[in-house]
Amino acid sequence: MNDAATRYIRPTGLDPIMNRIANTLPKLGISYANSRLLAVRGRTSGEWRTTMVNLLVTPDGTRYLVAPRGRTHWVRNLRVAGSGELRLGRKVETFTATELPDAEKIPVLRAYLERWGWEVGRWFEGLTKDATDAELAAIAPGFPVFTLH
Repeated sequence: MNDAATRYIRPTGLDPIMNRIANTLPKLGISYANSRLLAVRGRTSGEWRTTMVNLLVTPDGTRYLVAPRGRTHWVRNLRVAGSGELRLGRKVETFTATELPDAEKIPVLRAYLERWGWEVGRWFEGLTKDATDAELAAIAPGFPVFTLH
């Protein structure tokens, strides 16, 4: 495994095909389990880059993006750009993002696993929504989390 600063799990096997299909749904205006098409300007090209993400909305209305594969291109682009768009069909919502410090990620990671553990659990190092706070704190540095504003 990579260390937390460089942790990135590349798509393998059928993942690229499934990703293409998943990216098409929000373009068509179909939200699967609160999915959105994330659009962020490329950090070097300045061109829009898109990928499907799971938008986590907590009961108090706070919205988060979690990167279960780690330091992906969208994470690196969002860190540089600081803003982006969430797209669903023709609806486009602009946002700014703030990355959470590791100590604040634990409840967000748990909520993310409660909602999408069935889909993304394989990238969470064997942890589930029932993991202890200490277990989630141990992996938190490898899982970027952003609050959307």
